[in-house]
Amino acid sequence: MISKRAVAVLIVIAVAATSVVLFAQDMFERRRRSSTTVHDNAEYDTKLTFVRIRYDTGIGGFGRRGSRGELPWAHDYPTADIHLMKILNELTMTSARIDGSNVLSLDDPELFNYPIAYMSEPGFWTASDEEVAGLRNYMLKGGFVIFDDFRGRDMYNLEEQMRRVLPEARWVPLDGTHQIFNSFFEIKNFSFGYYGQETYYGIFEDNDPGGRLMAIAGLNQDLGEYWEYSDTGFVPIDLSNEAYKFGVNYFIYGLTH
Repeated sequence: MISKRAVAVLIVIAVAATSVVLFAQDMFERRRRSSTTVHDNAEYDTKLTFVRIRYDTGIGGFGRRGSRGELPWAHDYPTADIHLMKILNELTMTSARIDGSNVLSLDDPELFNYPIAYMSEPGFWTASDEEVAGLRNYMLKGGFVIFDDFRGRDMYNLEEQMRRVLPEARWVPLDGTHQIFNSFFEIKNFSFGYYGQETYYGIFEDNDPGGRLMAIAGLNQDLGEYWEYSDTGFVPIDLSNEAYKFGVNYFIYGLTH
């Protein structure tokens, strides 16, 4: 005869197993939607809009996410984009679009309507000459670029591509005293990434660390993952909150510089 305690334990195990299955199904469904559907871009209406950069990987359109049909630039799309905009809409005075994000290539003239652009997994990024020129003009005219979700040797590819964009520019390590980490929240936690200790780098206008930051890159960080799964329990709430602090600060800095 099975004791009441044994029955209770079996019930807990069954519930936990069911939760794992349901969560796995939810993750699969999110990946399926993000890998097969690029939503229509909204027309420019002055609202703050999350702009995600679409790019070619240079290897037939496939990369680490290729086995699931998800291209590297689309990692966490569109859920991460929408979640961050909802946080910005709630916490700040910005009027953010919260029903989707825009996907643009670097040579699209529409990019110049938006002050901030986000690129996922730049370790796979390759750019045509037209895209190189588009990004150069975008940054020189005031655009701010966020590079997220990359690690290790991925930095070499990011450096190589950016040398084509701004040959004289140099990536400068950023510490917690830089204004971008204090533009809205006072960020203190720089050790919550998946892939080891994060390091943040910036490109400054005229290579002047006291001037405008034109781009930021978080090596060993994956903010988009935290944003996407912040409503699932897949990542701890406190770490999702930390990731949102970075996202909010990046956008506030980009809007005010």
